[in-house]
Amino acid sequence: MTYETQMAEEARLWKQKLMRKPSFLERSSKKAQVKFNQFIPEKVHHTITESIKKMVQVTLVGSNITTFPKKVENQTFEEREQLVLKSIDTFKKTAAIEGASTGAGGILLGLADFPLFLSIKMKFLFEVASIYGYSTKEYEERLFLLYIFQLAFSSETHKEELLDLIEQWETKKHEVKDLDWRIFQQEYRDYIDVIKLMQILPGIGAVVGGVANYHLVQQLGECAMNCFRLRIFSNH
Repeated sequence: MTYETQMAEEARLWKQKLMRKPSFLERSSKKAQVKFNQFIPEKVHHTITESIKKMVQVTLVGSNITTFPKKVENQTFEEREQLVLKSIDTFKKTAAIEGASTGAGGILLGLADFPLFLSIKMKFLFEVASIYGYSTKEYEERLFLLYIFQLAFSSETHKEELLDLIEQWETKKHEVKDLDWRIFQQEYRDYIDVIKLMQILPGIGAVVGGVANYHLVQQLGECAMNCFRLRIFSNH
């Protein structure tokens, strides 16, 4: 069995696991979050959406400038994936240090963690795309990375639709003009709210921040690898 065949099977199993029915606890948690969001005034939703949209767009531009294309032209798929695994390891450690330092700083630094951690995750995705041989100078490729990000940190409600888009990206990318930023920010906030609230608590903030950031980058890395595998293998 070739490495590519093994990874295609791994991606299929990952997709199968991702599509499992949510547990009772997950369904209850999502219902509570939806209910809570209904009490937030529309103006507040709009303000948060626009703020996160601008934050992400600024981060995308910054990541594009600070990420240098990897020289992978003559490397095999397996060699590229070894580079991705090294990148995941590096960014997990970077994110853990950032989370621990902001978590130790109390509420103000805890709030500063949001854009800092977002920047780390976006830079990581740009590097992964480069390793797989995709140019992040193209708008469609940056949009693809945002869909990977959304898939990694969203509820089961949107995963099937996102997976289908990611897997068929080569044929569908020209039809997609932009993200639904409202869904993007709500799903992301709902996913990490509890973790980030614990991060600003005195005494445990540093530990929670470091561990949480480490595992969230691990999760994003696993999602990114399998999304690129699904995209690549669906065109073979």
